[in-house]
Amino acid sequence: MKIGIYGFGAMGKIIAKAAIERRYEIVAVVDIDSNLVGRDAGLAMGLDEKLGISVSSDTAVLANADIVVHATGSYLDKVFNQIALVVDMGVDIVSTCETLAYPYYRYPVLARKLDDLAKARGVTVLGTGVNPGFLLDTLAMVLAASFNSIRKIRAVRSIDAAKRRESFRKKIGVGENPEVVEDKLRRGVITGHVGYAESTLLIADAAGVQPTKVVEEQSPVVAEHDVESAGVKVLKNMNKGIKGYGSAYIGDKEIIRVEFHAYVAADEYEEIVIEGKDYTVKWRSTGTPGDPATAAVILSLVERIKEQKPGLLTMADLVPFRPRITL
Repeated sequence: MKIGIYGFGAMGKIIAKAAIERRYEIVAVVDIDSNLVGRDAGLAMGLDEKLGISVSSDTAVLANADIVVHATGSYLDKVFNQIALVVDMGVDIVSTCETLAYPYYRYPVLARKLDDLAKARGVTVLGTGVNPGFLLDTLAMVLAASFNSIRKIRAVRSIDAAKRRESFRKKIGVGENPEVVEDKLRRGVITGHVGYAESTLLIADAAGVQPTKVVEEQSPVVAEHDVESAGVKVLKNMNKGIKGYGSAYIGDKEIIRVEFHAYVAADEYEEIVIEGKDYTVKWRSTGTPGDPATAAVILSLVERIKEQKPGLLTMADLVPFRPRITL
């Protein structure tokens, strides 16, 4: 399979390395960073040998790929033209864009346009990753398959932000004044986590229910004392990360809730609790490393994307299980 990489930042490089390990052929790499353009992609990602492909600013090189992995931004309105350009080339695309995981919530018009274009060009578009895309939504859909009647689904992911990339710590404001972080989140200067609503709505879509209300919030986590983990230290009263959630309601009843905790020295785990009419099941992990897991999810789907129908798909379209939520 010939793969093109659109966006050669930290995540793009991680995906490219994993693709090479899987013995895929990388035929094109695109980025706008002048420090990368013109460099051999292998050397640019820190490999010991050249890949034989130079990083290009010309998106036309992506036409040589069977499928493009897109990893440039979180918000569909900012990256729509990038994705549409690849689709117009007649090339399938899988993107890490968080809001593309369920674009009908924030961007219904753009979602329709993208779906129409993909069908016209006979290609498939999918937004996915580890979160949203797998741990807090798709995995919950699968675990819910063993229930005949579900009252509520709750999924939590908790990670130690100190063990993640510096760029991730910056977008959740680690080490800053909590009031400043709160203001930055409100103004969109930093994003925190993107995808609370998308994860809840993926589950709702798979279950065939229409929430009457979706709520999402996130806020700083203030260090009650000096805290340190993995060489990252946060002083007392400063921000050590974020906590956030997304909830879907039918009437006044919360039926789906996803939570994301990301702060320095947090316990690492994922937990999914499914409350059924007759019994409750709790699944808990020891934590999933986000970056390699994202690459694994993306590439696993790359292997299956040619089997899918043309158009804009979500993970709810791909998972065969349909949770049955009853009030």
